Amino acid sequence: MMKNLQGRDRLTRLVDFLFEVGMLKKTPRTGYQFLGTGKENVAEHSFRTAIIGFVLADMAGADPSQTALMGLFHDLHEARVGDFNYVNKIYNTADPELALEHALTGTGLAERILPLVEQLEASETLEARLAQDADQLDLILNLKEQLDLGNAQAGKWLDASVKRLRTPQGQSLAEKILTTDHSDWWFVGPDSAWWERKNGGDE
Repeated sequence: MMKNLQGRDRLTRLVDFLFEVGMLKKTPRTGYQFLGTGKENVAEHSFRTAIIGFVLADMAGADPSQTALMGLFHDLHEARVGDFNYVNKIYNTADPELALEHALTGTGLAERILPLVEQLEASETLEARLAQDADQLDLILNLKEQLDLGNAQAGKWLDASVKRLRTPQGQSLAEKILTTDHSDWWFVGPDSAWWERKNGGDE
């Protein structure tokens, strides 16, 4: 059993844990297989989910740090069980709670991280609902980018994803995402003349 740690001390277990977290960079989010374009690993997803959670909590007057931490750790178990998309889940089962418990055993972090994940799953607090919306909004941002790049299928996925949002802050952010080109932040930022000067035009 993975929980058999053979007497490893806490510092060693913390290093084990950090190596394990690195597996998330190698664990693909598998839903993009069906979308046909785009790709992302779990670490990338968790990073932006945490930042979105911080933003949503700031908008809602909730606790940004707690919301961000829930987003950061929400898929940590996938270092052990992998990412199951909606079709995979019909045929496969996993025990994410056990995987997370084993990952944290001996690290001294369980009493800090497990309550965050439990709070997220219970979804009874505003921070938990915001973190759940952050999870969806990361997908919505990715889908909007794929739609902008020409994948019409992403539009169908967007319709379903937006319906999962649970907070006014998440819904208002999604509405703005749907009407904003994913490249505007860098393409329309400079004065339009900047692009013309790049080919040696007059300053």
